[in-house]
Amino acid sequence: MRVETTDSTNTLLKELIAQQPTANSQELKYIYAGYQTAGRGQTGNGWESEANKNLLCSILMPPRANLFELNMAVSVAVERLIRSVFYQQSGLYSVLSIKWPNDIYWQDQKVAGILIENAIIGNELKYSIAGIGLNVNQTEWHSGAPNPISLKQITGKDYDIDELMEHLYAEVQKALNEDVWAYYKSHLYRREGFWPFVEREVSTAPTMNANSQEPIASSQFLARIKDILPTGEIVLADQQGNERIYHFKQIRYVL
Repeated sequence: MRVETTDSTNTLLKELIAQQPTANSQELKYIYAGYQTAGRGQTGNGWESEANKNLLCSILMPPRANLFELNMAVSVAVERLIRSVFYQQSGLYSVLSIKWPNDIYWQDQKVAGILIENAIIGNELKYSIAGIGLNVNQTEWHSGAPNPISLKQITGKDYDIDELMEHLYAEVQKALNEDVWAYYKSHLYRREGFWPFVEREVSTAPTMNANSQEPIASSQFLARIKDILPTGEIVLADQQGNERIYHFKQIRYVL
């Protein structure tokens, strides 16, 4: 389902599900918009997009006990979609990666972001919504975001957003039905070597963001990614071999 303009595709999809409780209907499998007036990234950050230039969508996801599995499936699906766009130019997809927990990077620039929201009624998870912003045909950026890049900026080509939406939905369904754990970990951003990180002064409660501009709690340190836990925490090992475990919001890459 495509709409010309909405405040947020995630918000609109939730409203439509509330109006139509049979949320598995084909009409509600996904929504994408030409323009969002209040597009959201992690922890309320805005998402910049010119009208009809980018893929701005929300996909209805089935409930799953391990929420991080949904995160991995969507991240892998978006990465694979972009990889297919770059298929004829291997040098392009060789530097494509998933920045934990769920941004898609080309080199050191962000080409896509994901926001997963969950509908919990009582103690039961009813459904999840994956909001995805993929930078497609936009070539100028004005919001002050530090490192956006689009497919067109990388390849010099324009892309059909309707076709990308259909391809993305197919990739999401595929990833939901396979074990993507090994793929996710093997395609992580900066998965090899020691890199600078800083801790953040936040609650220990898990969130879905590693990039908010909250106060830094400690100085920069070098570490390598040792593992990702089944619940989504990242395990870092510093240069002294000490392990540090962080939830999504407790650590930030230094770019």
